[in-house]
Amino acid sequence: MATAFDPNSADWNLLRALGAVLAQGSLTQAARRLGTSQPTLSRQIAALEALLGAPLFERGARRLVPTAAALALAEPAARMLAAAQAMALAADTARQQADDLAGTVRLTASEVVSSQVLPGLLAALARQHPTIQIELVPSDALSDLLAHEADIAVRMLRPTQGSLITRHIADWPLGLYARRTWLAQAGAVPTAETLAHFRWVGFDQSTQMIDGFRAAGVEVDRRFFAFRSDHQIVNLEAVRQGLGIGVVMQPLARRLPELVPVLPGLVLPVLPVWLTAHRELRASRRLRVVWDWLAQGLADWGAGPADA
Repeated sequence: MATAFDPNSADWNLLRALGAVLAQGSLTQAARRLGTSQPTLSRQIAALEALLGAPLFERGARRLVPTAAALALAEPAARMLAAAQAMALAADTARQQADDLAGTVRLTASEVVSSQVLPGLLAALARQHPTIQIELVPSDALSDLLAHEADIAVRMLRPTQGSLITRHIADWPLGLYARRTWLAQAGAVPTAETLAHFRWVGFDQSTQMIDGFRAAGVEVDRRFFAFRSDHQIVNLEAVRQGLGIGVVMQPLARRLPELVPVLPGLVLPVLPVWLTAHRELRASRRLRVVWDWLAQGLADWGAGPADA
């Protein structure tokens, strides 16, 4: 008894053999078209007949004459083969696109962004585009990009060089934060009048925070800061460990449950987030994919998560 034809388990070469013989009317010509031998093609037709339990061709005077069974299979077999060919073409296209993306993109960003923001975004990028390799340079120096030492930069100020492509992604607000347990042990809530009674985390050589306090009407010098470092990632960790009150990006602080806001009503400047690249971005699909991924990811990161 013949076995029912199952397209899920059948050899698709049998359908190709059927289509070729139907088109050519000859085993010899069909074998030549498929690039195989006549005995091989004959065995494939016989195997398909065995699956169907019915003959597919009868010998005529000059060509093979298809039976009713063969004619009934002709159109659905052609559709199945066309679908298989379309799938093969789509696979080739996907493979070519993956080949286009394969390679390295060199990024540069600040220490805090490099360590606290980008790893999560880049992990998601790696899952989506595994052939793209990333080199990340934590640095605040603009020369990295200008000297072609990086392909794309995440900056907290607008580059002014006309040779670069720039896009303003977001504005991340800043805030004053301290470790929750440290602030509780202090026994008092900081106010604008009692700022000097608390330990502060600030810069060492840089006068950026001193200038910010003075602009707000609070006269301080570097001795105001009990812990000083010009490395932002070090200062962030100092605040997290309870060395004092420091300035932290609000979207980052919301992700750190050990931190609580200090003087939340005080309005601090925002950090403008700029994405910058060379003009080669337009000619490289790999660079464009990373650029677009970072643009969306940085915007989403700054917007969430909501405060608890």
